[in-house]
Amino acid sequence: MAFWMGSAVSLAAVNLLLLGVLMTVWLYNYRTFRSPMLLGLLLFAGVLAVENLVAIGAYLSTEMIYAGGKTAMYTIVALRGLQFVALAFLTVVTLFPSGKVVRSRFELGDRSR
Repeated sequence: MAFWMGSAVSLAAVNLLLLGVLMTVWLYNYRTFRSPMLLGLLLFAGVLAVENLVAIGAYLSTEMIYAGGKTAMYTIVALRGLQFVALAFLTVVTLFPSGKVVRSRFELGDRSR
């Protein structure tokens, strides 16, 4: 059971890392464009980050909840895994929208702006 508990906590921590990357990009874009869609994405990511923080706290402080049933722990790990896959896809399309590494004009040497 310790392996599955560790897996759930690890996946939640990786999800938090991906959410941090997404929130950084979306905050920068929101400050630039002031789009309500970006504000919505920021709020969505913030709520999901709080959920992952609460999940980690619950895993570490109330292990007895999951000790009674392996099915519950397998389900939680599977849900954390699905969340990771969804966040990984979202991170890739956010950071590489055209399918390749995107660099800013400044990085490419065009300082005419």
